[in-house]
Amino acid sequence: MLQIRMRSVLLSCATLVAALLPAIGRAQDNYEIQVYGSSLVPPGRTMVELHSNFTADGRAAVVDGLLPTEHAFHETLEVTHGFAPWLEVGFYVFTSVRNGQGWNWVGDHIRPRLAIPESWHWPVGVSLSTEFGYQRRPFSTDTWTWEIRPIVDKQIGRWYWALNPALERSVSGANAGRGWEFSPNATVSYDLSSRVTAALEYYGALGPVSGFDPAPLQQHQLFGAVDLNLSPKWEINLGVGRGLTSSTDRLLVKTILGYRLPF
Repeated sequence: MLQIRMRSVLLSCATLVAALLPAIGRAQDNYEIQVYGSSLVPPGRTMVELHSNFTADGRAAVVDGLLPTEHAFHETLEVTHGFAPWLEVGFYVFTSVRNGQGWNWVGDHIRPRLAIPESWHWPVGVSLSTEFGYQRRPFSTDTWTWEIRPIVDKQIGRWYWALNPALERSVSGANAGRGWEFSPNATVSYDLSSRVTAALEYYGALGPVSGFDPAPLQQHQLFGAVDLNLSPKWEINLGVGRGLTSSTDRLLVKTILGYRLPF
């Protein structure tokens, strides 16, 4: 019975993603392109990740004081430490490099995350992330932002799904008066083998929850991705994404390289 329910949930999630795609705001940062799973870094352990993203086809001109994104390479260092079975804290350093602009520090974020312990035996994984930080004005119209990200996921045999119905708001900047904005992320993946997992990832930015932006101003990205499960110590994710609206960068390539430290 539980398996049937989970299949129904998976189908509903896939239907939701499909319903969102035809509808097409704020510029996407493209520094950390990842759908979160509910599991945390174990207590006393540290995870170090490098998020490397390249915009092959994006915004080519300066718009509203923002530097172009086309042919920009974004490198993000993420360090996450587990403090308890229900608590981890992550810290980000965002950088950007583009021909003629040099290598630039963009900003920093901190991200505490709470999770329902596995010992509670819930039918799905559940955690809650909150992220707060600063980014420089040439790279974002909002210099201070806050995100609340609920995370729900489930492994069903070779299949896995995760939903991140995130809420974001500008604390300081051009969009400070827009209130909370809805930025849903989702993924569905399948284990092709014990070492290779294929995934479909969706990232969106729909606008204020009080009234979504017009369809052309919304942002939607769809990524085809592969996870390489080569070692319990390593995390490797490769993906190519396509923007589905004129407000979204049109072609991106991303990699995530992570290593789990025993301290």
